[in-house]
Amino acid sequence: MKYEIALLPGDGIGPEVVAEAVRVLDVIARKYSHTFNYKERLMGGCSIDKYGSSLTDETLADCQSADAVLLGAVGGPKWDDPNAKDRPERGLLALRKGLGVFANLRPVKVHPALIDSSPLKPEKLEGVDILVVRELTGGLYFGQPKMREMKNGKERAVDTLEYYDDEICRVLELAFNLARGRKKKVTSVDKANVLESSRLWRQIATQVGKQNPDVKLEHMLVDTAAMKLITAPASMDVIVTENMFGDILTDEASVLAGSMGMLPSASLSESSPGLPREAHPALFEPIHGSAPDIAGKGIANPIGTILSAALLLRYSLKLEEEAISIERAVDETITHGARTADIGGTLTTRQMTDEIIRRI
Repeated sequence: MKYEIALLPGDGIGPEVVAEAVRVLDVIARKYSHTFNYKERLMGGCSIDKYGSSLTDETLADCQSADAVLLGAVGGPKWDDPNAKDRPERGLLALRKGLGVFANLRPVKVHPALIDSSPLKPEKLEGVDILVVRELTGGLYFGQPKMREMKNGKERAVDTLEYYDDEICRVLELAFNLARGRKKKVTSVDKANVLESSRLWRQIATQVGKQNPDVKLEHMLVDTAAMKLITAPASMDVIVTENMFGDILTDEASVLAGSMGMLPSASLSESSPGLPREAHPALFEPIHGSAPDIAGKGIANPIGTILSAALLLRYSLKLEEEAISIERAVDETITHGARTADIGGTLTTRQMTDEIIRRI
């Protein structure tokens, strides 16, 4: 089979880890007799430098016409001017909106061999296997008005936290569907004691919960959820929450796995498996940033991006066996002691990938 994959390596360590994921995908292609055609495009700071835009219309169109999109990371100190008209992160938000990817899936699973890499006590980490479902195209990041102005002689900034009922409903329904194939438990995270948008969120979560009686639903305030992720992470299964809460909680959850470099993500649209069909591919990326302090040194952990490529095979290309072969190879590689610097080892980015490829 032939598949078109758009590559957006981005900034910092993005090009390094995407290149390693492509090496793994090429091994899969040879082993399973597939053809992966890649379209590599600029996005983020590198695109601002060349085109004056963090995401050009042409790049977005190429992503929309692909079967799936694999992203590295965007941003860095070079483009951090808060007064800039365009920033790398703006391109990322525009890409998510343009692809219609409304739900970001971030699995957080603690490998037994890496328990000592986490700052938490080992007994807290036993059995941790969490899936965070983050709403991706609503909330503070997209709400309007969004502005800065002078008012009464003072500078004022405004961001709007806005959600429609259907936006909340679709991400909750996805969370329940995913929980059904796991431990059948959904934790809906909100701030309903303060925010009107969260009160709507909780109302709809309750309604969706009643429609899915075989899945246990619990409501949890976001500050309590932040505490629970550290004090009792094994008690959680599927966490579903709004955009900004999910952004923060998943970065916190990365310490459970020992490093942000370990964790993949999949951003799904309504064309994803189990959802109504539309013409949008899904977006896959590691949860880490561009890490400019180590860019170009060849020491970045490629596992998050390689596992994102496995999710790409599973969710966009529906190649389950191929996805499992990558995940199994990563698991065996870690079990046998291969480590990059972020998890206490000395392997380079390429050497870690070599170890994974050897086990596919």
